[in-house]
Amino acid sequence: MKTATVLAAGALFATSALAAPGTAARWANHAARRAGRRSGFRQPAEENGLTAFNGTDKNVEYSSNWAGAVLSSSGFTSVVGTIIVPTPKSTGKSASASAWVGIDGDTCGTAILQTGMDFSISSSGAVSYDAWYEWYPDYAYDFTGFSVKAGDEVKITVTASSKKAGVATLQNLTTGKSISHSFSAETNQLCEYDAEWIVEDYESGGALVTFANFDSVTFTGASAVKSGSTVGVTGATILDIKQGSSVLTDCSTSGSSTVTCTYV
Repeated sequence: MKTATVLAAGALFATSALAAPGTAARWANHAARRAGRRSGFRQPAEENGLTAFNGTDKNVEYSSNWAGAVLSSSGFTSVVGTIIVPTPKSTGKSASASAWVGIDGDTCGTAILQTGMDFSISSSGAVSYDAWYEWYPDYAYDFTGFSVKAGDEVKITVTASSKKAGVATLQNLTTGKSISHSFSAETNQLCEYDAEWIVEDYESGGALVTFANFDSVTFTGASAVKSGSTVGVTGATILDIKQGSSVLTDCSTSGSSTVTCTYV
């Protein structure tokens, strides 16, 4: 059950471009995209295997929509990570990607408690950002009145108070603004099996959006609460996005609290 009024799709979002010719059309396209925006459970790619990036071999699991790191066990009730908001690069066509933290959706197939932000670029190069919360399989909903821009430092947190209730929180450490949304009595219950730090090629209108060149996203201060104790990302499964024959990301962990994904 949602406890906040849902913002009309596309009514409020932060953008790096001021009003200009074509703005109304971009807003209309944006609203249509947001109306059907949702994340998804991790989808496997064609294969798992051993691949090499920059001369370093690493064992990875490929996914068609998730990149990042996943801890899988039991008893996960909170996940946190901080990112620097990236600037997606223009490729001449509209594209988008999302960074979020969440509970479940990898080994648990009933629900995901998650929050984060989308970073999008239009075919003309206009960049926009959307901050959102979601209890999947419901759609993602935009936060009202929470703006971000490239270079902002944003702390992302989800906390489950039970398997059918929790809180999603974003804190813009650059501006000092924060916002939260509370969930309660959700029909689709969490398993509390997975803790995730993810860059996603999300769905809109039932299909994956064109995946944006996001350059690089690093989750710092990445940790989770497991059965009452704080754990880091050591031992997490690394995921890279593979679509067709193309591997689109290079993700890794560093130390016990950093997850980095780079577009390749």
